[in-house]
Amino acid sequence: MQYDDVVMGRRSIRGYQQKPVPKEVIRKVIEMAMRAPSSLNTQPWNFYVVSGDPLDRIRAGNTERNLAGVPDSREFRSHGAYEGAHRERQIGIAKQLFAAMGIERHDKDARQDWVLRGFRQFDAPVSIVVTYDRSIHGGDIAPFDCGAVTNALVNAAWSRGLGCVVNSQGIMQSPVVREHASIPDDQVIMICVAMGYPDDSFPANAVVSTRKSVDEAAVFVGFDD
Repeated sequence: MQYDDVVMGRRSIRGYQQKPVPKEVIRKVIEMAMRAPSSLNTQPWNFYVVSGDPLDRIRAGNTERNLAGVPDSREFRSHGAYEGAHRERQIGIAKQLFAAMGIERHDKDARQDWVLRGFRQFDAPVSIVVTYDRSIHGGDIAPFDCGAVTNALVNAAWSRGLGCVVNSQGIMQSPVVREHASIPDDQVIMICVAMGYPDDSFPANAVVSTRKSVDEAAVFVGFDD
């Protein structure tokens, strides 16, 4: 693929074929992702690639604890609820997804099942947990760098026929993830990425989120009109 084809064609994948992803393909995706820039070339990121029984145990633990009302324990800071334009975009993508899946506004069971899919890492065959070194915890630079490498990861995967969705629900219960992904205490859990071959029959996979325009996002200073 050309770079523009990857960027413009990629979309979040929430339904997967139950088909194993070869380890060597994942290694190549991670190798490409690690070309992402980082502050002073510090490369703070690490990747815990989970599949099979350990991933099933994470799914079960996430689901059980969340249904039991255990407060989330994500290790990154949250800003709280979205408001204004950010909230409107959040609602907008939810409407697109629910419409694609045929989930009605009043259908609480279907809505809860959709949330539980997130806790289960969307039943993907692979989950990649992105962490950074605790020795540099406390600032914003390491999380920023992890964002860069995560973006590179999903694009590298897409260029090789793999779909991904960046999923903070999958790490809501960090003790479960830490235990079954064998993540040591010297790592901070930043995010996880569900990965696998897209199931083209899954309706939500056709959803393409709307994006604000360059004119809304960019301010050009010092240019001749």
